[in-house]
Amino acid sequence: MKKIFFGLPVLLGILFFACSRSEPKIAYGSLRMVYYEEAGRRGERFSFFVLPEDDDGIEDLAELYLYHDWEGLEWRLTPEDWVAIEFEGKTWVGSRSIAMADNESLPRGQFRAVLVDKGGEKSERIFAYDAPEDSRYTFPFFSIEDGRFLVESAYPKHYLIGYDQEGNYMTTLPLTVLEGAVAELNLNSRVRTLALWAEDDEYGTAALTGIVPLR
Repeated sequence: MKKIFFGLPVLLGILFFACSRSEPKIAYGSLRMVYYEEAGRRGERFSFFVLPEDDDGIEDLAELYLYHDWEGLEWRLTPEDWVAIEFEGKTWVGSRSIAMADNESLPRGQFRAVLVDKGGEKSERIFAYDAPEDSRYTFPFFSIEDGRFLVESAYPKHYLIGYDQEGNYMTTLPLTVLEGAVAELNLNSRVRTLALWAEDDEYGTAALTGIVPLR
């Protein structure tokens, strides 16, 4: 199981609370729209995570599903392909790459999350998600040149996501300024590339740029 760490503002989008059920339980869930660009084209992904509660631990979890019943859509995650996020001693599981197979716009409306353990016991939550059909912001710009970084973005919050040479997640840094010296970021020496994560908590949307090498 891959493990990464994101600060809470990056993680949480729309929260829903779970009622008491048999194991495993979904304590909370997060669903956020993430816009991205590849080859000059904009696409959409969902960042979908749940906070599971299971007396046998996270190792007892087997499958996590996200359904849009009206459209007949299903996304299935297992421990082999979900990521686990640690925050304040608790582990969230999910994915930042929920997308349509043909890269069309994701549906809005009612969704259903289902968590299944190895014994076949399950818990589910129904919740609603609504977001603009397109981002209310121009896609952000991020660059590094001559030892300085530059961000051009109208989003209210910004973070830099650091990766090592193999593309493994290393760190998340909140930005308080939109330009400055890379050296002042005090990055881990293993960080080789950075990407910009910009978000709007009010609308439950975010944007993730491509990675940029430090040198």
